[in-house]
Amino acid sequence: MMKAMVYNKKNGRFTMQEVATPEPKQGEVLIRVHASSINAADYRTMKLGIGPKSGIYGADIAGTVVSLGEGVTRVSVGDEVQADVATDGFGGFAEYAVAPETLLGKKPATVSFETAAATTLAGVTAMQAFRVSGIDVRGKRVLVIGASGGVGTFAVQLAKHYGAEVTGVTSARNLEQARAIGVDYVIDYRKEDCLSGGKQYDLILAVHGDASPTEYKHALAKGGAAIIVGGALNRVFHIMAFGWLYSMGGKRVRVLAARPNAADTEALMQLVASGAIRPVIEKIVPLEELDEAFHYVAAGHASGKVVVSVV
Repeated sequence: MMKAMVYNKKNGRFTMQEVATPEPKQGEVLIRVHASSINAADYRTMKLGIGPKSGIYGADIAGTVVSLGEGVTRVSVGDEVQADVATDGFGGFAEYAVAPETLLGKKPATVSFETAAATTLAGVTAMQAFRVSGIDVRGKRVLVIGASGGVGTFAVQLAKHYGAEVTGVTSARNLEQARAIGVDYVIDYRKEDCLSGGKQYDLILAVHGDASPTEYKHALAKGGAAIIVGGALNRVFHIMAFGWLYSMGGKRVRVLAARPNAADTEALMQLVASGAIRPVIEKIVPLEELDEAFHYVAAGHASGKVVVSVV
């Protein structure tokens, strides 16, 4: 048996419960969870009613391998690992979780479990956004909408690491944080529409952006791309269906469907271990305080990541 924070659909709250410890199936490993973090993937699937049947959310996990399912060859018992398991049943808000070895990245010894748990989902999503854009951003203009959130803070740092000039869009209370992580120009979205000022960008990364495809396209330089990461579902589905239409004329507008995997996780963590990028962690809370922290993040109050310490 193990302790887990289980979500109750009837009252919309998490409570600590004793539940059966999961067993790894073929190709899976059992992980002693040291830390997890709260992501939009958790509360958005919750709103859609497609969350885990167990009621145990937690997309990011970082911990130690304690047992192996049949056929596992990449990792061994005792390895320190991390993964984004949003596509494989969640489970991070508990003492133990199972994950396919194909999702597991080995955690660098110099990186803490809390840092690892704050990095995987958001960081890999940002990394893949640059990749699917197909743009070498060195010396180019990059606009990050939502520069103070989990994905946005990594997008800013990766853009600077790749040699771009970065404009970050955030609220007034997060302007200094944006500058601290490398933003060259900061826009307070409550005072200025970042897409209508006449400035054009080679790459726009819109994290939960709510602008129209036409607005993004008008703010793109020739050959530029706008990558939409999350946002209102009707807007996302519209761009998925008609993105080809808005991409005519040498400018592209598309939605990112991030795909967690071990290779990207490990590549990202090498950047963290080297000091090139880092997660912006607002606070770390114990597992038993998950309920309050979860609703705080879901309400949009967090600046950066909120990490859940399990061990």
